[in-house]
Amino acid sequence: MLNSKGFDLWADDYDKSVGLSEEENRYPFTGYKNILGDIYKIIMEKPDAVVLDIGFGTGTLTTKLYKNGCTIYGQDFSSRMIELAYEKMPGAHLYQGDFSKGLADELKQESFDFIIATYSIHHLADAQKVVLLKDLLAHLKVGGKILIGDVAFSNRKALDQCKKEYADEWDNDEIYCVADELRTEFPNLIFEKRTFCSGILILAG
Repeated sequence: MLNSKGFDLWADDYDKSVGLSEEENRYPFTGYKNILGDIYKIIMEKPDAVVLDIGFGTGTLTTKLYKNGCTIYGQDFSSRMIELAYEKMPGAHLYQGDFSKGLADELKQESFDFIIATYSIHHLADAQKVVLLKDLLAHLKVGGKILIGDVAFSNRKALDQCKKEYADEWDNDEIYCVADELRTEFPNLIFEKRTFCSGILILAG
């Protein structure tokens, strides 16, 4: 698994490497732009939304939201990712912190219309995901939603099939969401499949 230094080194080329995988319609990033676009559309249905982005990276999605009137908060553990994002969003509230250990102190008193995590939560073990999501639910405003766009599967069988097909490329350090298994903790979880290896998970407050 990449640590914060690894992401600092990857930051400048991240968007390019994602694009290459998506163009080839291959694991892991096929559907990436469509997923970000769908999450953008959901958020833009609410005027002046307050959005928290967990693991925002270079700010690909949040920059678009920022430019269209959203108030942006974010947490990422890479100082270089934060620098790149600030260049695009000088008025955003961005904090450095490892979200596997919870929210940065500066965010703990805030509440949000939407909390998003795009291609970031797979760095957490399943038990850590549950702890984080329960914490995040407590920071939603009335009617708020958590939106997770990522490599994700409806069930374990679908994950295993993808892992078999892409055995040479499979990243064993990444732990992908399996909707059926997450529903044991979050019965109201909605999973919207987008490609053979990706989708959007929705949790309402």
